[in-house]
Amino acid sequence: MTRNDFSRRRFIRDGAVASAAAWAAPAALSAATHPSNADYLEVGLPKADLLTPALCVDLDALEGNIDTMQSTVSANGIGVRPHTKTHKTPAIAHLQMARGAVGICTAKLTEAEVMFEHGLDEILLTTPNVSAAKLRRAMQLRRRCDGFVQAVDTEANARDLDAAAREAGIIADIVVDVDPGGHRTGVTAGEPALALAQLVDRSANLRLRGMLCYDGGAQHVSGFAARRTRAIEGLAPAAETFSRMQQSGLNVEIFSGGGTGTYNIDHATPGFTDVQGGSYVFLDAQYLGIGGEDDDDTYNDFRPSLTILTTVVNAQYEGRATTDAGAKSCTINRPWSIVVGETGMSYTSGSDEFGTVRYENPSRIYQAADRLELIVSHCDPVVNLYDKMYATRNDRVEAVWPIACRGRNQ
Repeated sequence: MTRNDFSRRRFIRDGAVASAAAWAAPAALSAATHPSNADYLEVGLPKADLLTPALCVDLDALEGNIDTMQSTVSANGIGVRPHTKTHKTPAIAHLQMARGAVGICTAKLTEAEVMFEHGLDEILLTTPNVSAAKLRRAMQLRRRCDGFVQAVDTEANARDLDAAAREAGIIADIVVDVDPGGHRTGVTAGEPALALAQLVDRSANLRLRGMLCYDGGAQHVSGFAARRTRAIEGLAPAAETFSRMQQSGLNVEIFSGGGTGTYNIDHATPGFTDVQGGSYVFLDAQYLGIGGEDDDDTYNDFRPSLTILTTVVNAQYEGRATTDAGAKSCTINRPWSIVVGETGMSYTSGSDEFGTVRYENPSRIYQAADRLELIVSHCDPVVNLYDKMYATRNDRVEAVWPIACRGRNQ
């Protein structure tokens, strides 16, 4: 084993398992972020010996996905700013940064706080904060974290941000959130967005860094050609807005957006700087069905790395088996989870505690106490159901990673 191999393995085993202790000031941590003695005892176990349901991530697939994203965006002349709302796990964020990410995104303020406590200091919060309590708290994070950037999408919010930054005695870094047309968040592209950017630029306690525009609807369009057309057309008004900001002399070093479904398309948008991909680290059943550039039926740019290990608890009834992974372990998102390596069967998780395998023309029949693995339906909400994930290699536990941002939804 080379010194580099030893260092990488030690990072995964020790630094990642004890990420809270390694990357945060002790006073900032709660007991929930520290791995338990049981977690340490699980390192080295065969995956088959884990209590189920268990959330597992295959390290070879995970690392390969991170490298595929990084090499693709680098070749296309842009960067990746991974959205950690998907994995909620500081250890994975550190792997992404170590492999070349320009920073990370978070969806919620409390996620940003946890990531900073675990040593991440280039953080873009993509959701605007509007309440006075959140504004004050965000400015306290900005006081400690020089790389913390916040989003704004209304002039009233910009004035509130300026007042909160003035109260905290700081200059806050800001990006303008531009609506791609879905009307979820974001200011309208064109003149409204330009006026908002100019207001931020004039504000004494705000510093304009650029803009973001995330078209979530484009990510799951089936068929690469249709997805490419939707993504480029959807971002065209934002690109024109970005150009107008540049022409107005505004500082627009960031034009962030895009995601897992459009990571190899977004560079075609003029001015675009970085992709906010999240699900690519794990992939899931929702993404598998959208098709890729080389395969219209299956999205195989990335490998499914995240699975749920579950145990059959009842197999006495013809045509079906019951497992211990129901809605509390899998969610009820559609499409349903996929049984790894098998055909002729389907899986549902509509019951709270139990999942159901139904046979049609099955590749095998399960017996009680058999184990099976599931490709998750939608990785983001599934991860938020677990306190930890098992990082495995060759079906053996190499690390136990606390999902430190689990439940940090404020």
